Parts: sequence; structure tokens; C-alpha cells
Amino acid sequence: MRVPTAVITAGSLIGGWQVARRTGVRPLGGAVLVAGGIAAGREWHRTVGPATTGALVATYVGAFALSHPLAKRIGAWPSVLAVAALTAAAAYAASDRHTV
Repeated sequence: MRVPTAVITAGSLIGGWQVARRTGVRPLGGAVLVAGGIAAGREWHRTVGPATTGALVATYVGAFALSHPLAKRIGAWPSVLAVAALTAAAAYAASDRHTV
């Protein structure tokens, strides 16, 4: 059974943040992010090709980077949920809706 990449990306952004927050080990949270990025990236490369994969990976990494300054403005939970939703929407629009 195939898990949509929108779920993988949103889940790994939220999960990575929670792992880092609850354990106090930021690299462990980063490992969750990397694992999610690799899983989604492999599926994107298989289904939509390298150009779209590059754009989606940039969106995923950019969302992670954006979450930090955004958290200072609106809080951690709202920030992580916002970037996870944006990343999931991009993954769905560029990849998942074509493969469902």
C-alpha cells in the first residue's frame, strides 16, 4: 500500500519537531526529517521525474528553514502546522493527485 507523499512530508516535519522537542536531541529530530525526505524524494523521482522532485525537495527543505523564524512570530505549533500543511499541499498538487 502506497502512502501519499503529502502524508510523509507533513508527518516527518511534525514528527521531527516533536522528536527533537521531547528528547532534547535535535539531530534525532533531523534524522526523522531526513528519513521523510528520502522516502518522499524516492517516490517523487519515480513518479514525477527529477525536475519536479527537485522543486518538491526544495519546498520541503525550505519549509523546515521557514518554520524557525515563523515560530518566533506565531509560536512553535502554529508554525510547524503551517509549513507542514503547505508542504503537503505542494506534494499533493505536484505528485500525489497524479498517482492516486
